[in-house]
Amino acid sequence: MNPARLELALKKQRLQLQSATQRQDFARHAAALAPALGLADRARAGAAWLRRHPELPVAAAAALVVLRPRTVWRWLSRGAFAWRAARSAGRWLGTLR
Repeated sequence: MNPARLELALKKQRLQLQSATQRQDFARHAAALAPALGLADRARAGAAWLRRHPELPVAAAAALVVLRPRTVWRWLSRGAFAWRAARSAGRWLGTLR
């Protein structure tokens, strides 16, 4: 076998072994993140379910508006205030850059 080809084959084998070791290390380190990633997967699945069934949150919101209009109005005004505060803070932080 050509010495250059033999050297390339050895280098390829060393890289494959190194990649296998890195994959094992990554899997071991990522195992600590499994609970958080599982929670994120469940949240994502829940959001997808809500997108497929929008009538349920709309019905719940309508029921809240009918049963507790003051509470809904109070939370909407708080949300609007928080939204405006976040936007103005973002603009202010943007001017600092």
